[in-house]
Amino acid sequence: MGGDGDGSYGKHGTPHKFDPTFKGPIYDRGCTDIACCILLLLAIAGYVAVGILAWSYGDPRKVIYPTDSRGQFCGQQGTPNEGKPFLFYFDIVKCASPLVLLEFQCPTTQICVSECPDRFQTFLDASSSSQGLEYYRRFCVPEFTGRQKTPIQVLKDKECPAVLIPSTPLARRCFPAIHAKKGVIMVGNETTYNDGRGQQRNVTDLLEGAKKANVVLEARQLAMKIFEDYTVSWYWIIIGLVIAMVASLVFIVLLRFLAGTMVWVMIVMVILVLGYGIFHCYLEYAKLKGEKGSDISLQDLGFQTDLRVYLHLRQTWLAFMIILSILEVLILLLLLFLRKRILIAIALIREASRAIGHMMTSLLFPLCTFFLLCLCIAYWASTAVFLSTSNEAVYKVFNESACPFAGQTCTPETFPTSNTSLQCPDSRCLFASYGGQCRYHRSLPALQLYNLFMLFWLCNLSIALGQVTLAGAFASYYWALRKPQDIPAFPLFSSFGRALRYHTGSLAFGSLILAVVQVIRVMLEYLDHRLKAAENKVAKFLLSCLKCCFWCLEKFLKFLNRNAYIMIAIYGTNFCTSARNAFLLLMRNIIRVAVLDKVTDFLFFLGKLLIVGSVGILAFFFFTHRIKLVQDTAPSLNYYWVPILTVIVGSYLIAHGFFSVYGMCVDTLFLCFLEDLERNDGSAEKPYFMSPDLKKLLKKRNKIHRDE
Repeated sequence: MGGDGDGSYGKHGTPHKFDPTFKGPIYDRGCTDIACCILLLLAIAGYVAVGILAWSYGDPRKVIYPTDSRGQFCGQQGTPNEGKPFLFYFDIVKCASPLVLLEFQCPTTQICVSECPDRFQTFLDASSSSQGLEYYRRFCVPEFTGRQKTPIQVLKDKECPAVLIPSTPLARRCFPAIHAKKGVIMVGNETTYNDGRGQQRNVTDLLEGAKKANVVLEARQLAMKIFEDYTVSWYWIIIGLVIAMVASLVFIVLLRFLAGTMVWVMIVMVILVLGYGIFHCYLEYAKLKGEKGSDISLQDLGFQTDLRVYLHLRQTWLAFMIILSILEVLILLLLLFLRKRILIAIALIREASRAIGHMMTSLLFPLCTFFLLCLCIAYWASTAVFLSTSNEAVYKVFNESACPFAGQTCTPETFPTSNTSLQCPDSRCLFASYGGQCRYHRSLPALQLYNLFMLFWLCNLSIALGQVTLAGAFASYYWALRKPQDIPAFPLFSSFGRALRYHTGSLAFGSLILAVVQVIRVMLEYLDHRLKAAENKVAKFLLSCLKCCFWCLEKFLKFLNRNAYIMIAIYGTNFCTSARNAFLLLMRNIIRVAVLDKVTDFLFFLGKLLIVGSVGILAFFFFTHRIKLVQDTAPSLNYYWVPILTVIVGSYLIAHGFFSVYGMCVDTLFLCFLEDLERNDGSAEKPYFMSPDLKKLLKKRNKIHRDE
């Protein structure tokens, strides 16, 4: 009773005995895994301390605002650069590419300016007239006065750039306004420019310093157009998501009536497709008979890069035919021996629809989980930004010619009189990056790792809380002898309260184990990224094996945790006991588990495909003006794929949210069903709690009839 006919109860534990006091989720329970609960509270307290520390030392302005050669922010309010939002490079030719400019410093002076230059002009030309010098001094260092120094001395001291080039602000930085006209590279309307030192240079020399500028500019224009599309189509996107929500709800309701039909249609379609495949392979095999070269064996042909060559061999089609025939026979045998278990899976799916129908608020509960996940991610992201920006400004020696001190740290205030300045006259002490050598700065990598670990732990905890809450509510439905009369009031809120009050420690324990595995996987991915350029094939192979093993371990732990949380919701036992009992119960019914898992996976895949595909096709026809009834209503867009992709992704997330509730309901009812078979026998003292459909299917009944 309750097993799969192998009688191996001793190997997989002892079946549960009848308990006359058991009527569903136990209300008289105590706190579990208190040590893990305390550990969680301490970890959260430490996480808050890390956040406070990061917020105290961090400065997000380092991410938002560009920084000049002195480490001052451009455009920041309350600073001398308040009205100067753009960063200007004295000689952009010395920079490799804009990507380098965004991440590192170039060996050239950089200042904050109110606007980018709009003309070609050399300092020697500008210094000959007061009007030209007035415009030019906007792009000189603040200390420049224009007096007491000759133009040559000003350029030597690098107080002003040698030449101004028409530029465009890009990511708050001034890049040369390079464009192509009839295949000719130009800046402004010129193909050459004076470099300010008496030489005429081609504007293509600027490409090395700004070769990625056009790509970034195009990306910015693309982002603006996408934003415009959202502003005119957002309400239609919301309507599409509402349609997806309604379709998901309708699909769940229809599963109560059409689950069996959908499953059997799927099985028949698979059999027919395989049958046609066998027939097609036979036709191809027969057609190639007698053709020249078709009787060559695969072994003689060897490996060929052009796979179409194999399709001209009879042996290829014979192999395909044999493989498909084996699959066809296996499926038919499985149907012959597992027909009853497939019917049980269908009945459980129908019962899940009834349970959700009695607790419609359960469909909204994923919003609570989603809110908690957003909270965790927001805290992690803000802490990560503050940690990454909590370093101090580091200045280094940059030079144009050979210098033994290049790359060493320096102090801007004392650099002009330092030994480095005397030995390397053309060197400059410029802001290089943010860093630091104190204990806090050295601990930043460890703090970032702790931040990531807490993200995984708290996200897993939020998901676990949602799972145990839903499991408790749906278990209350199953163990109600008369449905819906015996279902307790507010089962979802009662289950949520029990989970928080008694089992926070158990949820923290399961989430902690999963978080540790996930952090290890992240570290393995990091190592794999670092070893990509290495030639050690043994290390790469071992790393690939470790990645595969930990991926499998994570999948297994998620499965085990999910079923452990169901047992926690029902019996109130600790995590280890619940995980053990759930695992042994499933192992005693392993064939039923496999069948139910595959049947529900197919139905959920079919449901998501149907909902996302239908809403996506509808969005495509609407936003491309192909529906004549609403042709004039659809907005005009720069890119019609923007709202379509948004609707498709949103529809998938909505469908996933609905089906996650449905999946938890099926899993909970399945475990309760297995417990019911082991605990009870249908007698007056031990009546079955399962639905009439399941009792009819198993040819079981309560010996004293009750209203069901």
